[in-house]
Amino acid sequence: MKQTPMHANHNPDVLKMMPKNLKRVVEVGCSSGALAQAYHHLNPACIYTGIEIDANYAEVAKSVCDEVICGDIESFDEEKFGKLFPSDCWVFGDTLEHLYDPWALLRRIQPLLNKGGQVIASIPNAQHWSLQANLNAGLFRYQDQGLMDRTHIRWFTRVTIIEMFDAAGYEIAEGFPRIFDEPTRDRVLPGIRAMAKAIGADPELAVNDALPLQWVVRAIPI
Repeated sequence: MKQTPMHANHNPDVLKMMPKNLKRVVEVGCSSGALAQAYHHLNPACIYTGIEIDANYAEVAKSVCDEVICGDIESFDEEKFGKLFPSDCWVFGDTLEHLYDPWALLRRIQPLLNKGGQVIASIPNAQHWSLQANLNAGLFRYQDQGLMDRTHIRWFTRVTIIEMFDAAGYEIAEGFPRIFDEPTRDRVLPGIRAMAKAIGADPELAVNDALPLQWVVRAIPI
C-alpha cells in the first residue's frame, strides 16, 4: 500500500516536547527528516537515527539524519533492534497508529531505554468531532492523509492513549491537545454533547475530547 505522502514540515509541538540535551534520538517514521533537521539546529551534538519504511523517503532523510534505517520497525530482529540502543528518546510523530501492534513495540523499547529516557508521540484523535459527524452520516471513507489516512491500522482517543502507555509500562509525564480553528465544529458539538447525555457519559468531557486533531504526549518508563 502506498505510504502517507512525504512531508517536509515538522510538528512544532513534538519538537517543543523534546528536551534540548538528548544524546541519541530514534524517530520511527522520519519521512523526509524534517524533525531531525529542526532538532539538530537546537542540539547539533545529538545522534539522530531515523527509521523509515519507504525507501524513497529514507533516501531523502539521509541528508539530515546521522543514520537512516529503511525497514519496518515491527519486523526488526533482536540484533537489528538492539543496535538502536543506548538511546534516551524515541519519537513517534503520527506513527503509532500505522503499526499492527504498537503496544508490543512500546513494551519492547521500555526496558532498554537509558535511565531518564522517554517516548514522545503525536497521535491522531479518533474522537475528533469531524470523524464523529462523518460516521454519523455513514461517511467512513479513507483518504491519502489526515485522520482518515488509508494506512492507519489502529485508532486512539485520549482515554485509549493513556491505556496503551499504561499497558506498555509507562506513565504519561505530560501531554496536551493540538486544537485548530475549525469553525464548522460549532454546529456539531451540540450533537456530541447530546449523544454523551443519552448514554450517561460526561457531556462536557465528550466535547473537550472531540476538539483535538491530535494528542501530543511524553511518556516515561515506570
